[in-house]
Amino acid sequence: MTGLYLHIPFCRRKCPYCDFYSLEPAETQLAAYPPLLIRHLRLAARQAQVQGPFATVFFGGGTPSLLPPAAIGEILGAADACFGLADDAEITLEANPGTLTRESLRGYRAAGINRLSLGVQSLRARHLQTLGRLHGPDEARRAVDWARQAGFANLSLDLMFALPGQSLDDLEAEIAAYLALAPEHLSCYGLSIEEETPFAHRHRQGLLRLPDEDQYAAAFLLLHERLAGAGYAHYEISNYARAGMECRHNQHYWRRGAHLGVGAGAHSFFARGWGERWAVAPDLAAYQGALEADRDPARMLESFDARGALAETLYLGLRTSAGVAEADLVKGFGQGLGQAFPEAVRRTAPSLHLTQGRWRFTTEGWLLYDHLISAFF
Repeated sequence: MTGLYLHIPFCRRKCPYCDFYSLEPAETQLAAYPPLLIRHLRLAARQAQVQGPFATVFFGGGTPSLLPPAAIGEILGAADACFGLADDAEITLEANPGTLTRESLRGYRAAGINRLSLGVQSLRARHLQTLGRLHGPDEARRAVDWARQAGFANLSLDLMFALPGQSLDDLEAEIAAYLALAPEHLSCYGLSIEEETPFAHRHRQGLLRLPDEDQYAAAFLLLHERLAGAGYAHYEISNYARAGMECRHNQHYWRRGAHLGVGAGAHSFFARGWGERWAVAPDLAAYQGALEADRDPARMLESFDARGALAETLYLGLRTSAGVAEADLVKGFGQGLGQAFPEAVRRTAPSLHLTQGRWRFTTEGWLLYDHLISAFF
């Protein structure tokens, strides 16, 4: 299985908490970008960096829904021509509710998008205002309704929690509002402060107060309890899904599957040796210049040895409810987890446990994930 990620580095306005690479584009930049992606795909095909067909495609950003449906269709057509698309390929588009219309959603569906990820973040007006979002609750609900009318049967909604001034009662109401929309998938992210963002500056000045660790933990566990009770599997630290509706593209990442990253700021993983990670610099002008000169815009970030590949296998796999199979570790690396990291296993118990041949963290362990996983590095 091979995946394709396409980074669309444009937003109408950058959110104050976001540190992803994005620009506020001119119309000329939006129009010129799809041909660059197509040129990148053709270059990658000539270099045979990955083998098709693509089983998953993910348009991420930024705000991919700033591109018109016709452009999305042209990009998918180029991906198919260069590598092939699997008959059952999962093809996701991230979208901002405020950029969507009935017509554009129909167009995206006709172009081949079959999974829509809506950056709703909240259904409360005051929280959306705090987060600097350009849409309101009504626009989010309307986007969901229009998406259903357009034929989208695989819909994911983003929900942010641990927001300034958000109580557990607020979060209860938020969860109920989301469940009323009946999405197939929910991505639930606690607000974090990223360096060099407007939120980081406000936080340093004491102008932005976030919930403390205990409040964060209570919110995380409340989400787990309510969403699991509503029939959603908590299949990764931040992700919930109805049975069979897990994001296949992200699952592929967490299994260290090969994927090609196309676009300014995109990352790739190639399954050569113990694995290689490559990245395109987050620089639109440099990206364009490299492609116009017929040069690969990506550079290698890291080439793994066996120990590094094993550690990353754990880092990614233990984020998921499936965990990591002991037999797979023995087959792939010649030793099980207890042999490779006896001290780390001891230090992370009882949050880490082996059941039915698979190593997993408990739900409560996920709350301490960054601390616990550091024992393996």
